This record gives sequence, structure tokens and C-alpha cells, in this order.
Amino acid sequence: MYKVAVVQAASVPFDADAATRRAEELIAEVAASGAELAVFPEAFIGGYPKGTSFGTAIGVRTEGGRREYERYVRGAVALDGPEVARLVQASSDHGVHLVMSVIELLGRTLYCTAVMIAPGEGVVGKHRKLMPTATERLVWGFGDGSTLDTMETPGGRVGTVICWENYMPLLRQAMYAKGVQIYCAPTADDRPSWQSTMQHIAIEGRTFVLSSCQVVTRDAFPDDHPVEHELPGGDILMRGGSVIIDPSGAVLAGPVFDEEAILYAELDPSAKTRSHLDFDAVGHYARPDVFTLSVNEAAATSVRFTS
Repeated sequence: MYKVAVVQAASVPFDADAATRRAEELIAEVAASGAELAVFPEAFIGGYPKGTSFGTAIGVRTEGGRREYERYVRGAVALDGPEVARLVQASSDHGVHLVMSVIELLGRTLYCTAVMIAPGEGVVGKHRKLMPTATERLVWGFGDGSTLDTMETPGGRVGTVICWENYMPLLRQAMYAKGVQIYCAPTADDRPSWQSTMQHIAIEGRTFVLSSCQVVTRDAFPDDHPVEHELPGGDILMRGGSVIIDPSGAVLAGPVFDEEAILYAELDPSAKTRSHLDFDAVGHYARPDVFTLSVNEAAATSVRFTS
């Protein structure tokens, strides 16, 4: 059996140092409970600025919005920076594999990135969100196929698909083809309908699904941070809904709403093997004579220098 943890906790928006400190504390708590893998919510380090428009509308930008974006950039991290180095150290100190979602600064662009960290090895993979949703595209760049990484753990191969990327059937198919056994879904979607999506993916991929969402309130943000749209939960900006599901679609832990929690489950890796008796989306239940998928894993760079 392989014990895993899904962390449902509030970020410290725009403060990478404080958010990393909180992550270090949670990693220690997870390790003390015997878990060997911990999955954190979308944008845990850097923050998910729900309800904020950064002063934009079609044809309009404001100086206030640009200043708000500047603060968001200051709270982002580089993958070779000190915050990720601290997470690498915490992973090694406590013997915990991590799927940690950060707001990554690469050059002059922000990405919503899931970093995969292995004890004693450091950063072994990353996934930059391929398709930011709606106005996320204002502040986040688009990942490419070079970051469809996976991570080997004692409990099986881990892959990560972020939030509404999980509604992209071809991306799911690519992850199944990579042999993902533990499918991690950091998210900001706290709607009840999200549970149906996670359960469907578990059954479709015959995989364990670990989904993590923040519980965060308005007062977690700086006092002068604008939340410019009325949200369904009022001052509760995200209400969680984290869950762990097995390859048959059975819920092992959660969902939990409206409170911070760490969900734990013991995974039996052989359950995935048994589940493929009657279904394998990329094997005996596929029809490659009718359907094929081509995945471009080349890095997409806008400028190439040659001599």
C-alpha cells in the first residue's frame, strides 16, 4: 500500500516566501502522518487572484491594474529560485514526493506550473498549464508539449493535469498513454460538478485521481487587493472540494468543503491492474485503425539564434 495526501489549505497570495513556509509546515505534517506523496492546490505559491480583472476590459487597461499585475509578478517564483530549492530540501528532509503548483516567472511571462519533486533528486518534472481558462489568459502564458512530464514514485507513475485542462479529452488521452497511475489534478474549481469530472477521469483512465483545491477567504489577500466581481461564496473565494478516487470510481477520501483539511488514502497499486480487465483507453479498448492522436512534445520557442 502507498499512502498519499491531498492538501486543502489556503495560500498566502503574492508572498512567495510566506507561502513556501506554509508549504514546508504542511509537508512536515504530511510526513508525520506517513504519507509519501503530497498534492497541493493550483497556484498555491503565488496565489490565484479570483475575481480580479487587473483593470482590463476590451480596449482598456488601467495603471492600477498594471500595479496589481506588478505585485502578482513579485509573488511568483523561478524554478531555479530559492523557494523551489526550499521545497526540494523539504521533500528530501521528510521523504515526500511533491506535486506543487506555483505561479512561475519565466522571462517576462507568468505560467501556472505544477512542479514535481522527488526526495533526493529534486525537480524531476514540470507541467505548465497548456490552456489557461478565460481571463487567466490575461496574466498567464500558454505551456507547450515539452512539459507533459511524469514522475516515478514507489506507488506508481504520477502525472499532473491542471484545473480545466481536465476537460481536454486529448490531453487526458496523452496522460493515459504515458502510463500515469496516479493522476493529480490541482484546481481552482470548487463547484460540486467538479466531483463528477474527477470520478469520470478515474473510471476512464482506470487511474487513481488526487484533486486538490484551496479553501481561501477574502482576508487572505492584502487589504488593498481588488476583488472586482461579486462571487457566489461572498467572502469565501474558494471552498475546496478536494477528493481522492480509485480506478473503479470509488471515493477514498473527501470531498471536503469550507474548511482546511489534509485528505489521506492508502492506494493499492494493483487495483489499477485489476481495473484494466475490461477497459484500457489506450490499449485493448482503443481503435487505432479509426482514431489516432499525435502529440507534439517539442519546446515551442519564439526566438531561435543560430550561428
